[in-house]
Amino acid sequence: MDNLRIIGATVATINLTVDNFNETILSNETVIIDFWASWCQPCRRFAPTFEKASEDHPDVLFGKVNTEEQQALAAHFGVRSIPTLMVFRDQIMLFNQAGMLPAAALEDLITKVGELDMDDVRRQIAEHEHSHDHDGDHDHDHSHDHGHEH
Repeated sequence: MDNLRIIGATVATINLTVDNFNETILSNETVIIDFWASWCQPCRRFAPTFEKASEDHPDVLFGKVNTEEQQALAAHFGVRSIPTLMVFRDQIMLFNQAGMLPAAALEDLITKVGELDMDDVRRQIAEHEHSHDHDGDHDHDHSHDHGHEH
C-alpha cells in the first residue's frame, strides 16, 4: 500500500501505470493526472498543491504518473515537459498543459471541468470529426499542422 495515500477511507491520489491507466480513465468520471519526476524541482513544488486539491475533491480521482518509471505513458501522451497536468472527464481529455498551476488556478480548472455540459462537448467533437471526414480520396496528412486546431 505504499503507493496509495489513504485519508480515512478515501484514496487521495493513486500512482498510475501502464497496467492501471486505461481502467482508471474508464471507471472514473473525472480524472486529473500529474506527470512528474522525482528530480524535477517544479514537480516537487507542485505536489503539495495537487495533494491538497485531491483531499478537497473526493469526487475526483487524482493520479500521478512518474515519468521516469512510466516512460511509455509519457511518450504516448507526448509529455515533453514536466510537470504536465491532464484532465479527463467521461474518458475525454479536456486539458493538457505543461507547467505548475497555482492552487487557485487548479481549483478554477476543477470547477470549470465539473460544470461542463459533456453532451455539448461530445457534440462539438462529433461535429469537428465530421468536418474532417473524407471518402478516402484525400491528398493531405492530418498528422501535421495545416492551419487549424485539432
